[in-house]
Amino acid sequence: MLSNIIFLIISGLILRFSLSLTGQNWAKTYQQTIAFLILPVVTYVITKTITGNIALSLGMIGALSIVRFRNPVKSALELVMYFVLITIGIAASVNMDFAYILVATCLIVIAGTRIVQFVLKKFFKKPFYNVSFNEGIALNTIEIYSSSPIEEIEKNQNLKNVVIMKESNEYIYRLSFENSKELNEFKNSIKDKNGINKIDVSYV
Repeated sequence: MLSNIIFLIISGLILRFSLSLTGQNWAKTYQQTIAFLILPVVTYVITKTITGNIALSLGMIGALSIVRFRNPVKSALELVMYFVLITIGIAASVNMDFAYILVATCLIVIAGTRIVQFVLKKFFKKPFYNVSFNEGIALNTIEIYSSSPIEEIEKNQNLKNVVIMKESNEYIYRLSFENSKELNEFKNSIKDKNGINKIDVSYV
């Protein structure tokens, strides 16, 4: 079972990278990365739990239908986590080993992606996943108003939006950061740049 779960996680990771390499940038976000790693394991545990039990299979269909809310789900990860929580409850009623494995796998995946992201950004200056304003998560943001283009900002991996005001010859840069420390380090590195007229910072 352990080898199967490892294979499922690696398969999800391969598919995620395959999509990102072909230009599908939506697959690069944190939400999608976690979903690609966890969802195959959730499906595997569900299948193992209901194998050979028709009554349990029908009950599983009803239980999983709970995740169909009238309000739209904010992110893929939110939907996956609902499936995880429901599956843990059902698996625990049949075989606690399945529940233990699913919980452990989810914790390892969630913590592991954060660790990999930290290592890649700190030592290789390349993120494992991107952060999107559309993921339904709160981010630390900074807006920089400049009278001239700033190459350092335009090349920053956290840049999310650029507005060029031709009439006033003003450039507005909007960047997002997952933690305030990283944002403050960036702010201190660019605050003395020539041309910067205003800096707005919003912390979570």
